[in-house]
Amino acid sequence: MAFLKNRAVALRGLLSTAALIALSLLAPAARAVDVTWDPASGWSSESGTPVGLSSLDDRKSALALMNRARAAEERGNNGAAVKRYRRVVKRYPTSIYTPEALYRSADLYLKRHQYNKAFDAYSQLIARYPNTDRFNEIVGRQYQIASSMLEGARNRWWGLIPGFKDRTKGVQQFEVVVWEAPYSDYAPLSMMAIGRGHQHLGNELEAIDAYDRMINNYPDSPLGPDAYLRLAEAHASLVDGPEYDQASTQEAATYFEDFLILFPGDPGVARAEEGLDEMRTVLAESKVKMGDFYFKKRDNYTAARVFYNEAITTYPDSEIAERARAQLVKVEAAAAKHQPADDAAPARAKRKKRFLFF
Repeated sequence: MAFLKNRAVALRGLLSTAALIALSLLAPAARAVDVTWDPASGWSSESGTPVGLSSLDDRKSALALMNRARAAEERGNNGAAVKRYRRVVKRYPTSIYTPEALYRSADLYLKRHQYNKAFDAYSQLIARYPNTDRFNEIVGRQYQIASSMLEGARNRWWGLIPGFKDRTKGVQQFEVVVWEAPYSDYAPLSMMAIGRGHQHLGNELEAIDAYDRMINNYPDSPLGPDAYLRLAEAHASLVDGPEYDQASTQEAATYFEDFLILFPGDPGVARAEEGLDEMRTVLAESKVKMGDFYFKKRDNYTAARVFYNEAITTYPDSEIAERARAQLVKVEAAAAKHQPADDAAPARAKRKKRFLFF
């Protein structure tokens, strides 16, 4: 239930961001034309002629707003600058100034530590202008914002009042980065960050899902070995001990083994060997406990033999395997002790049957 609740919270966060991007896509897209700023003359387009607006009055108003926004920015009045840039985005969505207004407002939000608004503004910019020359730079900024949120940065309300730490928001933002730029260098980095974030939040099942997606979606990434190792350790963290179900123990052991086979020269080999030793120990101990139960509580020597032998097979060169071998000797002795009585029973039954026949 906790897993489903955490997934629902993450999904709501993703859907809210997705809705914001979808709304931006519904707006008519302006032609992506570079604009430049000159302190003396203000903003101007690369071609020298403002485009994207049919009305001359709208063109003049959009340019006036952009100039006023930049003037406020130059004075250090970032709050006023952001408001004016956002007005350009809202009132003149097809203007050539809109991508620059989105970009500058996102940068100013970031300077004001309004991380969520900055991230969303960058997302709008990518959604509307996916071919922008600033694509990698913008995704990099988003990655930095998500990293800050995951590390405990406080989003500021109105750029002044620090809010609460929201590491879950950082994880959601990393998911957006993967969605927006699945083939960028930031995608596998974000997947690893998602896994680490979920582990930090205690969401081990979500972490396992993230590392598994990382391995399957980016098999050639240099982060692959680390993902394998963290996936194994995430499974190992779910192990409760030899008295409980061993599905997670077996999964962890399998991934530790895969890691050692696939990456024998990796610096994480020592960690993997230690983890595999611990998982094999738990598995073997579980088999011994099952053998003890059938031997001591049920006098079921056949079942006891099976579990003791499985313990030996699971970890043959261990102390637990030696215990299992010692228990097998006791099982054989107990079975031999009860064997005469077992053999005599059929004979007595046979004599009784003959007596009744005659």
